[in-house]
Amino acid sequence: MKRRKLLGYAGSGLAATIGLGLMHRHTAQAQQADRLTLRSLGHTAFLFTGGGRRILSNPFRPLGCTAGFPNPAQPADIVMISSRLFDEGYLNDLPGNPRVLAEPGVYDFENMRIQGVLTPHDREGGRRFGNNTIWKWTQAGITIVHMGGAATPLRVEEQILLGRPDVLLVPVGGGPKAYTAEEAVQAIQVLRPRVVIPTHYLTTAASDTCDLSPLDTFLTLMQGTPITRAPQGSLSIRPSDLPSEGMRIQVYQYPLA
Repeated sequence: MKRRKLLGYAGSGLAATIGLGLMHRHTAQAQQADRLTLRSLGHTAFLFTGGGRRILSNPFRPLGCTAGFPNPAQPADIVMISSRLFDEGYLNDLPGNPRVLAEPGVYDFENMRIQGVLTPHDREGGRRFGNNTIWKWTQAGITIVHMGGAATPLRVEEQILLGRPDVLLVPVGGGPKAYTAEEAVQAIQVLRPRVVIPTHYLTTAASDTCDLSPLDTFLTLMQGTPITRAPQGSLSIRPSDLPSEGMRIQVYQYPLA
């Protein structure tokens, strides 16, 4: 396994200022500056491309609920993980030498701030599965909150830190270490995002040991909210594409190996 640089958090409010050398050419930066491409890699893993950066969230080891997904390791400038479990923090296969954010805190890059907010990864105060990090950042003019494997209601302090995102990635499939559909709806009502992307639910990629619920349970609870689908597993959006009122649900076609 390659040795990777983990960026730690040394205290509340501390900003780890990192000089990040951009890997894209100036022409590519100009083309991507006004739009964000979100590519689903399965489970809670996504590749966010825009503003001259590639950000990979929650690479996993294919097994259990992710058994039939292809390896999500993709070239990226920044990799953020919500936990060190195999389904949200498997770093062995990452190509290149990306910056890895593995702890809550505030990280300042050139023209970008990423904030990690600590929450329990189970309904027992983290005693069973440890902690989960919710990530918040703005890329290509769009504010994103990726909840990873959040499993408990958001406290007032967490609500203040997260604010109102443009795009919210929220787990909906339940199990012992993430929101059920009902709990996801409660978080959505608190944060009031413009676009909701459900994650962490039962798919045909899962093995027989997977204990998640299917997406339909969540969509039934959100009945009446407009739904759009990305059949190719990738979607590009600009700030002007966001709903001016209300919200919509974005459903991805997850890849299969």
